[in-house]
Parts: sequence; C-alpha cells; structure tokens
Amino acid sequence: MSAEEANTIQEEVPVEVPQKKGKQGKYRRDKPWDTDDIDHWKVEEFKPEYNPAPFTEESSFATLFPKYRENYLKEVWGHVTRALDKVGVACVLDLVEGSMTVKTTRKTYDPYMILKARDLIKLLARSVPLPQALKILEDGIASDIVKIGNIVRNKERFVKRRQRLLGPNGSTLKAMELLTQCYIMVQGNTVSAMGPYKGLKEVRRIIIDCMNNIHPIYHIKELMIKRELAKDPKLAEENWERFLPHFKKKNTKPQKKKISKKDKKDYTPFPPAQTPSKIDLQLESGEYFMKPKEKEARAMERKKEEQKENSLKRQAERELAYVPPVEDAPKKKKKKSSSSDE
Repeated sequence: MSAEEANTIQEEVPVEVPQKKGKQGKYRRDKPWDTDDIDHWKVEEFKPEYNPAPFTEESSFATLFPKYRENYLKEVWGHVTRALDKVGVACVLDLVEGSMTVKTTRKTYDPYMILKARDLIKLLARSVPLPQALKILEDGIASDIVKIGNIVRNKERFVKRRQRLLGPNGSTLKAMELLTQCYIMVQGNTVSAMGPYKGLKEVRRIIIDCMNNIHPIYHIKELMIKRELAKDPKLAEENWERFLPHFKKKNTKPQKKKISKKDKKDYTPFPPAQTPSKIDLQLESGEYFMKPKEKEARAMERKKEEQKENSLKRQAERELAYVPPVEDAPKKKKKKSSSSDE
C-alpha cells in the first residue's frame, strides 16, 4: 500500500465528536430533521388510511334533552345525521324517551370522533344552535358545560349574577367571546362554551368567579392587558405580574360602631321590670270594671277629642298659606359726593 492511499483512508475515517461527560449529555445527539419552523403543537388530521380495520366493539353515548327543544331537534335532525354520517357515526333521536344517542359503526375510522359526537348532542340539548354546534367536530375545538345552578342558593341573587355574565345588551358576553375566542351560551342553570382549550380554561374561571360575586369586568381588563403584552417579543419570557392590576375587595356594608367601655351599662343580675299588659292598664284606669255601654261612650269621647285636635292642626296649616312673607326693606341709594361729580 502506497503512502497516498494510506492518507486517503485516514481522511475517510469519521472523527468521533467528544460527548459531554455526565448523565445530562450522555445520549444526546443532533436532530437535523427537527427545525425551528416545525409546529409541535399542531394537531394533525386523522385520515381513514391510518385505521383501515373496523372497531371490534361498539361505543355509544346518550343524553336527555328538555321538552322545549323537541320541535327544533326534529327540524334539524336530518342535518345532524348527514354530518355524523361523514365521520362514520350513527345517531338516533328518541322523542318518546326524550333522548339522543350516538354510536360507532363499521365505517368509523377515528376513535376520538365518538367523543366529539357526544359533545355535539350535549350542546344541542343545552340550546346551542346547530351551525355552531357542528364546529365541535373540527380538530382543535373543544367544549365545556359549566354548571352554575348549585353555586348560589338564593334565587334572586343567582339571577342577578347570571345577568352579569350577559351585561347590558350582551356587551360583557361579547367581550368575553372576543378575548377568549370562544362561543358562550348562557341557558338556565348551565353555561355552554366552545373554543380552544386555553380559552375554555379562562371562560370557566370567569364564570365561577362571577357566581362567587367577582365581576367579569376585572377578568376582562386582565385579559386585555395580557393580549397587549403578548404582542411585545421582549416581554415573552418575563413575569407579567407587575403589569396586571390587583383588585382589593372593598367592604361596602356599614361598619358597626364599637361600644366603648364607658358606654357599657353596669351588670345587674336582676331582670328588667315586666311591661304592663293591656288588662293591667285597664285595671289601673278602672275601665276594666265598666259596662260595655260606658266603654263605648268613653271611646267616643276620646275619638271626638282626637278629631278636634286634628281639625285645629289642619286649620292652622291652611292659615299659613295666607300669612304674607317677610320682605326685606329696600336699600337706600347713596348720593354721589360733589367731588365725584366734578
């Protein structure tokens, strides 16, 4: 072997890169396929070729719906059947029992689609319109139904706090939808929400706090500040606590006056004297022993005396209208001095 061939062989031998010592870098290797432009959080579409074989078991979910939703569901059930048939899920509407059922078929290829169909019938039962409810079948959109009926016991207080979620002309609800990118439907004892997972978390927090007497406007203000801070790349890795407002709870109830030691009465072990009853007062005045006719005559006399007093008071009030008001005496004009005339 010549010297030139030996040199070429030495050049072709790969040089081992020294790895970091310790457990942290022991098995770390470069990943040329993993670049910064890849979105690791993106949910990929599940295609039929990923699962060609049918399911071995049938899964089904059912939910009840109120009576007032029966007519609407009968009208739109054809559209619901066609939408679920595209993803291979069967649905049944039982008007006698008042229930909706969804179940998998041999055409179902996406295992998660039965859970999406379950959320669809739940939203339809909670008065969400069909065009909006069908969006739940898309990837990246979830739903959350918040129960608010058992948080507040007082019925009037519950109605007032539920009205706070809507706001005047629905302005508070619209602001919540714009900031969280969620659809919100307030109906009865529940609040239905649809949107991304991050937005649903914020919506649930706002709703529960509102029912616990924290106004939604505080959360709306906080979300607006966070949205503006997210636009600044310099503040992406910083703590935003110093920018967010801190609201203190104010006690609006009138505070009770503290009783000083001087005002305290001396302790006496004896109870206060009992107030005299009506019979006791009659016995003292002698009215108790009078005959019924005498009692009536006495009552009439008292009544006449009260009438006289009232008539005198009214007459005095009428005479006040004829009393002339006290007028101030006219001020005399000062004559100008002769020097000022000159």
